[in-house]
Amino acid sequence: MNESIAKTLAVLPDKPGVYIMRDEHGKIIYVGKAVVLKNRVRSYFRNLASHTVKVKALVAKVAEIETIVTDSEVEALILECNLIKKHRPRYNIMLKDDKTFPYLKVTLQEDFPRIYVTRRQLRDGAKYYGP
Repeated sequence: MNESIAKTLAVLPDKPGVYIMRDEHGKIIYVGKAVVLKNRVRSYFRNLASHTVKVKALVAKVAEIETIVTDSEVEALILECNLIKKHRPRYNIMLKDDKTFPYLKVTLQEDFPRIYVTRRQLRDGAKYYGP
């Protein structure tokens, strides 16, 4: 673990958010979300023997960690999804159809409300649940 990572780990916040791991060239190699950034990010650098081969390879290449604090877990999830789509990091799993997450839509504005799955949220008076 390099000095930059050690300093970052020492000052991680106890808040929800997204963490971005970069390699020595500054390229984003992984984007993750956390309910508590301090706990989640530190877990990568503890007890390395118990990690999978993929995580060991990721940790070996991390040169810098950036964090973005969000107001909620939901915001962190949405931000993570957007950053993964934008940067396509090597160690993240991509959605097979490369679309957004599905939502349940309840059409409250109709006399007989319907429930169905959609991938877009519109401002149409309906209630959306997800991701």
